[in-house]
Amino acid sequence: MPQWLLLSTLVWGSGFVLLLVLLFGLYVQLLYKSHLWDLQHCSTELTGKTAVVTGANSGIGKIVAQELACRGARVILACRSQERGQRALAKIQAASKSNCLVLGEVDLSSMASIRSFARWLLQEYPEIHLLVNNAAVCGFPKILTPEGLDFTFATNYVGPFLLTNLLQGALQRAGSARVVNVSSFRQAHGYIDEEHLTGAGRPLAFNQNYDCSKLLLTSFTTELARRLKGTGVTVNSVDPGVVYTGIMKNFSWTYRFLFWLSSFFIKDVKQGAIPVLYLSLAKELDGISGKYFSSSCVVTLPPRAAQDPQVAQSLWNTLVQLTNLNKTD
Repeated sequence: MPQWLLLSTLVWGSGFVLLLVLLFGLYVQLLYKSHLWDLQHCSTELTGKTAVVTGANSGIGKIVAQELACRGARVILACRSQERGQRALAKIQAASKSNCLVLGEVDLSSMASIRSFARWLLQEYPEIHLLVNNAAVCGFPKILTPEGLDFTFATNYVGPFLLTNLLQGALQRAGSARVVNVSSFRQAHGYIDEEHLTGAGRPLAFNQNYDCSKLLLTSFTTELARRLKGTGVTVNSVDPGVVYTGIMKNFSWTYRFLFWLSSFFIKDVKQGAIPVLYLSLAKELDGISGKYFSSSCVVTLPPRAAQDPQVAQSLWNTLVQLTNLNKTD
C-alpha cells in the first residue's frame, strides 16, 4: 500500500473514532438533560430570603449561588479564599444583576474559623432560609489540622456539622428553612469509623477518606432531620452525580488528564448543580426531610450504614464532644 494511502487511512480512521466519541458524548449530554428536573419551569422566588452557600467560589457552589441570586435571594458566598471569593462574587453579580451578594470568609477545616464566621453571620442575618453545605475537598492524603482533625474529614463532615448546628437558631427563626447537604455516590465505597476524624482508625484505600466523609455527611443528614422534626427546618442530602469540576485539582496530572478525557461523557457543572437546586427550590419538597436524593432528583436509599439510627446518634455524640458544640462562645 502506498505511504500516502496508508497515512490517509490512519487519519480517516482516527478522525472517525474521534467523531464517534464526540457524537456519543453529545448523546450522553442530551440524555442527562432529558432526565433532569427542569429548572426553567420552577417558579420559586426568593426575594427577601437569605441563603448561605459554602464553596461558592467555583464549581457547583458558584452555579447554585448564581441561580439563587437570580431569584432574588440575598446570598452569602462562604469561601475559604478571600481573593477567589471576590472574583466569584464579581462574576455572579454581573450574571445575575444582583446587589444582594455578600462574601464571607470561612475555612471549613477549622472550627475556630467556623465559629468566627457563624458569629458574624448571626449578627448580620438573624434569619437564614437556606443553607447549602457544598464545599468539599478531595485527593488529599492523611493530613491533620492544627486542631488535631483529619483535613478531609474536617472539611467534608465536621465543618458542615458544626456550621449547621451553630446556625440552627437562625434557620428556625426563618419559619421555614432548608438545609441541603451535597453528598456523593462515592459514599457507597466508604465505611464508618469514628477514629478517622482524628487521623486514626482502620486503614483507608486511595481517596477513601473522601468516600467515608460523604457517607458520614449522609448519616448526619438523617439524624439532624430527626432532631429538627416539627421546627419548620428540613434537611436532605443529594448526589450531584459525576460532574466535571475542579475537585480533582489535588490529584496527580495522570488522574486529572483522565478526568478531562471523561468530560465528554459526564455532566458539566450546570447539570451537576441541578439536583442541588432541586432540593433548594422545588415546592413539592416542602416538608420533606431526612431523605437522600440521587443525581436524577429521585428519593433513594443511601448505604445501609447511613440508615442506622444508633450509628447516627453515636456519631452525633462524638461530634458534640469533638467540636465543643455545647460550649458557649
